[in-house]
Amino acid sequence: MAKLSLPSYLSGYAENSFNLRQHLQEFLHLDSETLNKKLAAGKREMAELGHKDFDWEAATAFYRDRVGEVYLFELGAWHLECHENIENTLMLIADYAEGRVLDFGGGIGTHTICAALCPQVEQVIYCDINPINRDFVHYRVNQMGLSEKITFCLDMPSEEYFDTIMSFDVLEHLPDPCEQLLKFHQALQPEGKTILNWYFFKGFNQEYPFHLDDPEIVETFFKTIQSKFLENFHPYYTTARCYRKWG
Repeated sequence: MAKLSLPSYLSGYAENSFNLRQHLQEFLHLDSETLNKKLAAGKREMAELGHKDFDWEAATAFYRDRVGEVYLFELGAWHLECHENIENTLMLIADYAEGRVLDFGGGIGTHTICAALCPQVEQVIYCDINPINRDFVHYRVNQMGLSEKITFCLDMPSEEYFDTIMSFDVLEHLPDPCEQLLKFHQALQPEGKTILNWYFFKGFNQEYPFHLDDPEIVETFFKTIQSKFLENFHPYYTTARCYRKWG
């Protein structure tokens, strides 16, 4: 099967992941060797922190106050290692994102930047509770000259509506992902779309202690998404899926 190419306006991802490595090094004031070591240790250190400190009753505080720069390294390593999977997700965003876009739990900003570069997108709202993530993405956005198209918030805006809502690798971190799905449904315009993925699995060796895997909650999640959204088929090899508002 022939490999698909990103549209030209996203060529910066194919070349260097939107300068992710350079942005991390500059934002954190690290030399290249130190950055590589921290990226290599990021997943292990994040798992250790989760086993030590994570509590579902204090999940918000964990991601807001406890993960610190470790989360940047864990996310950075994942984005750099899984380049092809993310590239396919970006093609999905390029196909379906439009108008006013919310990136809920935007992490290190790759998907926010992608959406902002899409000509059919008018505005992107980056939402993340982690202050270091927000500061880092703000730095990236300024470096890429996208500050006029991207705004930032701590929580999902209330009583506002969006043409597209994106949320990647977030739902499994929430104690009630169904509640968040319903908030997405309510905040979407009548013809709006949501682009999502999830990973309700703690790992074969418990490497993701902060992931939800409760069978009853997961079953309710799938029942909810089937009742409120209709999936749009897409041809890309990626864990992300696109849905339009329904029901």
